[in-house]
Amino acid sequence: MTQKRIGLVLLSGGLDSTTAAAWAIADGMTVRAISFDYGQTHRRELAAATAVAKRLRLAHNTVDVSFYRDLAAHSALTNPNRIPMPTERDISEMADDIPSTYVPLRNTFFLTMGAAWLESAALRAIEEDRIDPGKLEATLVIAANAIDYSGYPDCRPEYYETIAEGLRLGSKIGTQYNIPFSIATPLIALTKADIVRLAFDLNAPLDVTWSCYDSGDKPCGRCDSCGLRAKGFADAGIADPTLS
Repeated sequence: MTQKRIGLVLLSGGLDSTTAAAWAIADGMTVRAISFDYGQTHRRELAAATAVAKRLRLAHNTVDVSFYRDLAAHSALTNPNRIPMPTERDISEMADDIPSTYVPLRNTFFLTMGAAWLESAALRAIEEDRIDPGKLEATLVIAANAIDYSGYPDCRPEYYETIAEGLRLGSKIGTQYNIPFSIATPLIALTKADIVRLAFDLNAPLDVTWSCYDSGDKPCGRCDSCGLRAKGFADAGIADPTLS
């Protein structure tokens, strides 16, 4: 029996998650994408995620969890009227502390919801389609990066190692069927320039991506995310296709 590799990509519609999605496809997984409407101010990223999924020919769901905005209210991305957005910061400043764009436990919440979908798909394959658990892999793919990043605590390798084990211990596929509940972080040790180069090597549709923390017609060019993206393209010596 051939191996079945189920992959679920957490797709925001930005440079990094689009590259991670293209990587998962190239890696040979059966890939699906999921995005979350958590009440973020930069809602344009949801339209970008839909466009990316269409270009990559991925089945894609946007899940309405907008209630999370009220739970994770201490963030510039969920409560901009109260929490100011950092702008015009030098790249060297961004990892000095955890910025106001950090959304409390957002990645933990997203990974848990993604894991629920992924476990359901795996259980269906085992218990309905009668696939041998020993031939099954279940992988969450997330575009976390610990090199060129904005100081977020949930972008570090040790976080993903720990939460992957927690998901395994709390899941039926991990405890009964002994299926590794893995979290793939293919960009974790790459610079932003490396990510840009990888995206172009994989023909990722970067022209429809959106990384800005604003939701204007064009990227603001002032927020941390815009700064990191601009540096990545500049260091890679490649023009950003969204600015042409």
